Amino acid sequence: MTAARTRRFDAIVVGGGLAGLAATERLAARGLGVALVEKRDRLGGSSAMSGGWFALSGTAVQRRAGVEDADDVFLSDMVDAGGGFADPSLLEALVAGQAHAVAAIDRADAWTDELKVSAGMTIARAHLVRIRRLLAHLENEALAAGAVILRDHPADELITEGRRVAGIRSGRAVIAADAGVVLTTGGFSRSRELLDLFVPDQAAAMPYGGVGNTGDGLRMAWMLGAGLADIGHVAGTYGQHADATDDEHELLTANYLGAILVNARGERFADESESYKVLGTAVLSQPGGMAFQIFDSGVRARSRPGVPLSDMERIEELGHLASAPTLSELGHRVGMPPGVLERTVGQYNDSVAGRAADPFGRAGLVNGVGALAPVATGPFYAYPAVTAMTSTYGGLSVAPDTSVTRIDGSRIEGLCAAGEIVGGFHGASYMTGTALTKALVFGIVAADRIAT
Repeated sequence: MTAARTRRFDAIVVGGGLAGLAATERLAARGLGVALVEKRDRLGGSSAMSGGWFALSGTAVQRRAGVEDADDVFLSDMVDAGGGFADPSLLEALVAGQAHAVAAIDRADAWTDELKVSAGMTIARAHLVRIRRLLAHLENEALAAGAVILRDHPADELITEGRRVAGIRSGRAVIAADAGVVLTTGGFSRSRELLDLFVPDQAAAMPYGGVGNTGDGLRMAWMLGAGLADIGHVAGTYGQHADATDDEHELLTANYLGAILVNARGERFADESESYKVLGTAVLSQPGGMAFQIFDSGVRARSRPGVPLSDMERIEELGHLASAPTLSELGHRVGMPPGVLERTVGQYNDSVAGRAADPFGRAGLVNGVGALAPVATGPFYAYPAVTAMTSTYGGLSVAPDTSVTRIDGSRIEGLCAAGEIVGGFHGASYMTGTALTKALVFGIVAADRIAT
């Protein structure tokens, strides 16, 4: 390394989302000289764009709500959600490390009392956290402990000394790390090239997620022989309006409150209680790659203003929610063939009443949990939504302590990874809230690994 061009730290964290800020704060708190390197002019990444849901078990919020949960149930639900493809050692490490997440949210005073059952859960385990408050708190704590934050510094290459990662190259500058590097660069939701390479059947999904999520960290580690996990399971998320912007978290999951999904022809095509990742794939194959969430006034009354995934008021304000006094008028308004929507809803209502079997096997509101109700009381509503590539939950293979592993299973010394860049955790699908919990917990675990 050329001394004149080199800045030296004990550790480097690459990427300024939740995992990166958690790792940086922890390293600085432990007394290490740490630089957080961020390619954009702002921190937050996909985390700042998220709804702020964390999956946690045995919390004070659950106890106040009278919800009984346990770590073994949380673990079992994650195994089931992943279809048996997730690495059990990573799931066990997350459950064991939940205290890290709870403590960080406590310190930031970022809890809300919002708690619900969502995708992949059999128990109300999705906790709404004030994500921007949490991110700001971690940043402030990191700076107060002496961390350096370098914005507008894209990482171009991992630098090695022998077989050990010893820093990064950013433009003409070299930033050296005596203890090691933590990659928290997010996924590749903004890279059409990598989507076409790994999951071409998903590449038509609406690009979303962190603007800087172009797979930089994955490419750099790949060049050193890093293994990959879960890449083939990457899938988009259903529920976002096609006109949504990066500044508006507009995902709606009215189907988990009782809505049905129909395509542009007015026909159902899936079990609406499935994970929005599973539904995302199903919607991509429908005409125009979109589907309507159809619901009545009973579901509309369950809207939660200001609560991501359930805020119908905001969607109505944006002009994205159609309504009509009858199903016939609603179908006409959104361009469906005459009579089809009424027939589809009638068949669904017959299955809810037990007069016929549901052709798609729907038995509950979400993941089989929650009693179904007919779509019967006007006015009626239609929300047109597409599949968005909000995140790519497949990436580098890691050990439970976040050390990046090669394709032969050996560790790349001096290199850890946390957050969306990591594969092996979600498997075939996704439980709501596990992405943010994973980022926070394993960001801290990575810092501890580097500091030892």
